Amino acid sequence: MQNTEVVALGFRYPTPVAAAELSRLIEADASNDVKRHMRQFVNEVGELSLGEWEELHTDTLDLDPKFVPYVGHVAWGENYRRGAFMADLVAAMAAADVDLMGELPDHIEPILRYLAADDEPLADLVEVLPRVISEMNSVLKTAAPDNPYCHLLAATLACAGNRPVTIGGRR
Repeated sequence: MQNTEVVALGFRYPTPVAAAELSRLIEADASNDVKRHMRQFVNEVGELSLGEWEELHTDTLDLDPKFVPYVGHVAWGENYRRGAFMADLVAAMAAADVDLMGELPDHIEPILRYLAADDEPLADLVEVLPRVISEMNSVLKTAAPDNPYCHLLAATLACAGNRPVTIGGRR
C-alpha cells in the first residue's frame, strides 16, 4: 500500500478498528515524514472514544467543516473551472479504477487514492495540490490548532504535495 493510500484512510469515517489498522499500515509502509505525522494523528485520535472520534471527524470534515476538503473548491471556488476539473477527475479516476465511494471527485480522500493508482496523474491536480493542501492546513490550524486532522493534512502534504508533474512520459 502506498503512502497516499494510507493517508487517504485517515480521511474515512472512523470505525472501531481504524486507529489500529492505520497504526499497522504506518509501520509497514509509510516514509519518515508521513510516518511521523500519521503517528501523531493516530496517537491523538486513538486517545478518543469511537464516538468522540466520529464527532471530531464530522465536525472537522462534514457538517460545519473546519476546512473545505475539496481540492477543486479550494483551488477555483464555485465556478466553471472547478466543474471542468471535476469532469477531468471523473474520467481519470474511472480509467484508474478508483471508486469515488460516494464522495465528489475533488474530495481529498479519493484524490489521494487516485494519486496512488495513477503514475501520471492529471497535471492540473499535481500543479495545485501542494498549494491547496497547505491552504487547507493553514485554515484548520487557525480554526482549531489542536485538531488531530492538522497532522493528517501535514502527512498529506508530505506524501502528495511534492509530486513532480509528468507530461508525455517525461518529468
